Amino acid sequence: MKKILILFITLTLLAFNYSATANESITSKKHAFIIETVVTGLKNPWAIDFLPDGRILVTERRGRLRIVEDGKLSDPIKGLPKIIAENQGGLLDIAVDRDFSNNQTLYFAYSGGNKTGVGTEVVSAKLLGSTLVELKLLFKALPKSRGGRHFGCRLLITKQDELFITLGDRGDKERAQDINDHAGSLIRINKDGSIPKDNPFVGNATAKTEIYTYGNRNIQGIAMHPETGDIWTIEHGPQGGDELNLMKPGVNYGWPIITYGVNYGIGTKIGEGTHKVGMAQPIHYWVPSIATSSLLFYTGDQFPAWKGNAFVSSLVFGQLARLEIEDNKVIAEERFLKGQFGRIREIQQGLDGLLYFITDSSKGKLYKIIPTK
Repeated sequence: MKKILILFITLTLLAFNYSATANESITSKKHAFIIETVVTGLKNPWAIDFLPDGRILVTERRGRLRIVEDGKLSDPIKGLPKIIAENQGGLLDIAVDRDFSNNQTLYFAYSGGNKTGVGTEVVSAKLLGSTLVELKLLFKALPKSRGGRHFGCRLLITKQDELFITLGDRGDKERAQDINDHAGSLIRINKDGSIPKDNPFVGNATAKTEIYTYGNRNIQGIAMHPETGDIWTIEHGPQGGDELNLMKPGVNYGWPIITYGVNYGIGTKIGEGTHKVGMAQPIHYWVPSIATSSLLFYTGDQFPAWKGNAFVSSLVFGQLARLEIEDNKVIAEERFLKGQFGRIREIQQGLDGLLYFITDSSKGKLYKIIPTK
């Protein structure tokens, strides 16, 4: 156990002993780039997305939605639902409808409930000026429970107008193996809140029919592969064992029966080991944990040598991990931004093909990555 703690502390110190700052050129294996500050003054930002006109939406976990325009931060947008912002809960992900220019629709994930129980909820709403209207509850994770851990929650809208919702086990790991419990699963619904007829547990009277996969600990990143259309996620492990997974309907991803992580503080084994028949293996995993927080596949033209690569953001080491993937296997990994900007909560591709990321602190910032010629 002492060796594990020493290794973790050493890696943390190494990760944060990196002196590059904003506007200083950074060289990676395939591109040189600089980091430029877009806006400061954010309070624990959690997610970003882009409006068709170039404005940037930012959620703040304590329950505020802001808009960034021309390097300036708006006042909080009015009309959000009641949000319970405690511990890891609060206002989480945001997604812009593919047809926003015509319907002005946004989707939000947040922790909601009351004193008796809290859980992840998802609503749609229309953005009219600086106000949200026509709020519609699309999904509510049940049963609700006490505690402030492992809410998930990332959103993904597909070309088929499906809405994927990532969830966590709410800190109660056994719930992830119960298909009559939303906790510890990946959810798939239609963007109007209805349930797709081909969901894997439709017709099963003992299951929540919104469930697409289960046995997941705390999924905080999701992306669709630009060529295959496959759904990929990244998932927080415990002490070690963060996972990159290829999601297949009805599949059990093993938590807490199998994992590459160990119990916090004491380093003892969790469950039965790392493999079990009938439970999926991750495509890639990290030991020690890097605290994965978001996932994207780069499709832009600003960084041609990165096209098709996956990017994973890290909280613990404040890193970005770039993954080269072939035939559903990670063949190379490169890490950069080793802590000099702080905990990276999310990385996203902008409409301009640049990469944007936010840092998770009470003095959070929005940055963009710009190639140097």
